[in-house]
Amino acid sequence: MQNNLNADVVIVGSGVAGSLIGWTLASAGLNVLILEAGENIDRDKAVKTYQQSPNRSIDTPYIPTKYAPFPYLTEPDKYFVKGGPDNFGSSYVRAAGGTTWHWLGTALRLTPNDFKLKSTYGVGVDWPISYNDLEPYYAKAETQLGVSGNSNDDLGSPRNNQYPNPALDFTYSDLKLKSVLDKLGLIVSQTPQARNSKPYQNRKPCCGNASCIPICPIQAKYDATVHLNLAIEAGARLLTNSVATFVQTDPDGNIIGIKFKDPEGEKTAKGKIYVIAAHSIETPKLLLMSKDGQYPNGVANSSDQVGRNLMDNLTLLAYAVHPENLFPYRSPLSTAGIENLHDGEFRRSRSAFRIEIGNDGWSWPVGFPPDYAVWLNQTKNLFGKDLRDQVAKDVPKQFRFAFLTESLPNPDNRIVPDFDNLDSFGIPRPKIFYKYDDYSLAGQREGQTLASQMFAALGATEIGYQYNQGAGHINGTCRMGDDPKTSVVDKYQKTHDHKNLYIAGSSVFPTEGTNNPTLTIAAMSIRLAEQIQKDIKNYV
Repeated sequence: MQNNLNADVVIVGSGVAGSLIGWTLASAGLNVLILEAGENIDRDKAVKTYQQSPNRSIDTPYIPTKYAPFPYLTEPDKYFVKGGPDNFGSSYVRAAGGTTWHWLGTALRLTPNDFKLKSTYGVGVDWPISYNDLEPYYAKAETQLGVSGNSNDDLGSPRNNQYPNPALDFTYSDLKLKSVLDKLGLIVSQTPQARNSKPYQNRKPCCGNASCIPICPIQAKYDATVHLNLAIEAGARLLTNSVATFVQTDPDGNIIGIKFKDPEGEKTAKGKIYVIAAHSIETPKLLLMSKDGQYPNGVANSSDQVGRNLMDNLTLLAYAVHPENLFPYRSPLSTAGIENLHDGEFRRSRSAFRIEIGNDGWSWPVGFPPDYAVWLNQTKNLFGKDLRDQVAKDVPKQFRFAFLTESLPNPDNRIVPDFDNLDSFGIPRPKIFYKYDDYSLAGQREGQTLASQMFAALGATEIGYQYNQGAGHINGTCRMGDDPKTSVVDKYQKTHDHKNLYIAGSSVFPTEGTNNPTLTIAAMSIRLAEQIQKDIKNYV
């Protein structure tokens, strides 16, 4: 039984934000306690589960526990409660290390104009910080995550440092597509990724298992257990199966404890400073659950913005068959992309997008080759030798593009705890109200127009499109800003309402841009940890 539940800093969540903050603070000599709702994951066991499963998906290696259920992408309604009108298509993992277990590994920075969308293009809102404020922390984050990239590429985000690792090579299919697309002005670049191109952090280099999503068998791809383990080595304590249920306050508005449930019952963790880093769904759910007579709308919610402005990079999938063999499934799932389309005056009326080039055939829109065989049988009535021959002919030529758009913050897109629908541990499930916005839909339509031109230039056939796919990039819900009336946290991620409560992760993003959020989460978490080291001196 864990008796000592006191610390200098109590952190809820052990994903990339919580783990980096915990490691930084523990390394500085602070007493750190991390509460994690999920369990530790045994990598070898998870890999075996995935390999032996007849139905493989992003969630296959990870079994939700009684204490920490989470939304399976194939069955989201078993955890999410749909408030409507549209489906929210992204998922996450509740476990030690968080959703970095099944992230792709893409490690792009946001662009300067992503931080000032309102003042530059008249849409969305501005961040209370600039790209220049965050640039040195991007460099620190790239070092900690071991990003592999081409430092000479102009990806729209000015940099003052070299990547810690050289870029992973283009694949054969990247080069085949690049030879045509570059001539259209669509510059195919090597994608910066937190995946080792050489040994780094005592981890092996990528060997092309092609299962980055949902799991890297050898941990060549960074996941947050790297810094979680370093935090523990530095003295931080991790409590798994510990589900935060209530944020306690005193009459002056100070946070005085985090109530949590574990298999033994209800307990309370106490600290001087508290950090909620439980992802963009669970973080606002916890804050909104923490309502009482003093805070009838929940903790940190005088602005009524907690849970609001939920965003995802709604994605258009464009897929086809190339006239030549491209040989997918022999490398990381994506090693290249088109990054020169995510900014411009067009952002006044429609979303920008980045284009991710897949090395995974049609696995995202249709499924892996066995799934494709079923699809052919159902759509073209093929079977026997004809079916086998068609699969053998098509699969080596299949490819796809993913157009990742940006959604604008909308206060009606929100998450609230549903006290009428409890999970297996008796905790309210998240109820999600979500509507696709015209801005993103216009970006996807533009993406389809461009994709048709790309396919024509490539001589592609068997073309298909899928709209509004979830990217797994869950942002917003506790946004940062200078005005306490319209935001939840300030520019240092301290809540406006409580001087010793901070929020970490992509929930604080005012807008999302088009680039994958993990590197920005990491950079902001390192910055936040530095601020906490300054602020905690007020509590000695």
